[in-house]
Amino acid sequence: MEEFIARGFAATRLDDIAKRAGVAKGTIYLHFKDKESMFEELVRIVIVPVVARLTALPPPTGSVRDLIEGIAGHFLKEMIGTRRGDLVRLIVAEGPRFPSVADFYYREVVSRGLASMRALIELGIARGEIHQNSLARYPQILIAPAMIAVIWQSLFARHAPLDAQDMLRVHLDLIFGERRTT
Repeated sequence: MEEFIARGFAATRLDDIAKRAGVAKGTIYLHFKDKESMFEELVRIVIVPVVARLTALPPPTGSVRDLIEGIAGHFLKEMIGTRRGDLVRLIVAEGPRFPSVADFYYREVVSRGLASMRALIELGIARGEIHQNSLARYPQILIAPAMIAVIWQSLFARHAPLDAQDMLRVHLDLIFGERRTT
């Protein structure tokens, strides 16, 4: 992971990975077909479990908003300030030049997350918590603050720190209505 993050997908060489791992390059080929299969396994180990935990939730007993806020809050903690966020930024940066990597990430991570968010939106609509029915067609809107936070962290945090949790709460106020404090 360190090699991919430091050099990017294109510039990372299996020789460098082997050297960092303290093994011969041939050892890598005992486990991986090529650099792309190694990268895919890295995503499976580092990011897929986070998404799996979010998509395997029991039915909410509280409000859908509370559940979404908890999921998104956990996602932010797992992605911002960890190397996982660096990996996501790498995919965003290099995905257009390596469509197979982007396609893999979409299949393994994005599509699962979107399906989970769509199901929660539909539950929120059915319960009357979400009034904008068309939101179910665009679950990307619900997860937008998390993606903005991941990207912002690497590009602009040194100029303008972002409170991602607070931004998420404001975003959810726009979707669910502002929370009233008593």
